Amino acid sequence: MLVKWIRCTVIDRRGFERGQRKWAGLLGEPGFRGQGGGWSRERPGVVHVFSFWESRAFYDSFMARSHDRLAAAQSGTYKNPQVGLFDYRFDIKTGFEPRFTDADVVRVAHCKVHEGRVEHFSLMQEKIWNPAMAGSPGMLRGVFGEAPGNEFLVLSMWQSAAEHGKYRAERVERLSLRAQTDADVAELAGAVVQLEPSWTV
Repeated sequence: MLVKWIRCTVIDRRGFERGQRKWAGLLGEPGFRGQGGGWSRERPGVVHVFSFWESRAFYDSFMARSHDRLAAAQSGTYKNPQVGLFDYRFDIKTGFEPRFTDADVVRVAHCKVHEGRVEHFSLMQEKIWNPAMAGSPGMLRGVFGEAPGNEFLVLSMWQSAAEHGKYRAERVERLSLRAQTDADVAELAGAVVQLEPSWTV
C-alpha cells in the first residue's frame, strides 16, 4: 500500500473546500483505497490530506490520467504544497483500513532518522510505540510508512482530540526515553489534524 500525505496553506478557504469535495471523483479509480483530511489544530490555515493506494503502479497511473482534472477545481486556493509518498511497512494496532468516518483527529509524525539508526528506530516503533498506542483508549488504528532517504511517517487515527491529548501528556515522554528516540531521530515534525467529514472519500 502507498500512503500520500499532502500539506498546504489555504488562501481561499471557501474555494478550497468547494474544490476538496470534487475529489469524490477518486471513487472510480483503480487501486484507490480511501482519502481524508482536515485542518491543523496548531497552525491556522494549514491543511493535511491523506490518500491511500493499493500500489505505486495504480497511483502513477492515476497521476498520469485523472489527477490534473480533479485538481483543477482547487487551483489558486492554496500555496506551499508539500507532498510525501510513503510505502506501507506495518500496522499500528491491527487490521489497518483507510477509513476516516469513525475518527475525529489524525496525528501525523514525520521523522528523518539518522543513518545507521533506521533498524533500531523501526524496531522501537514495533516493540515500544505500537503497543503503547494500541493500548491507549480512543486510538483506533494507524500505519507506519517509509520513504527513501531514511524518512518515516507515523499516522494514527483517534476518536477524539481529548483522548490523543491524554496519551501525549501521560506517556510520550516516558516512551521516548525507553525507545531512545533522541538518538534515532534527526528531525521530527508533526501535526494533529481535525478531520473534515465532507472531505472523506
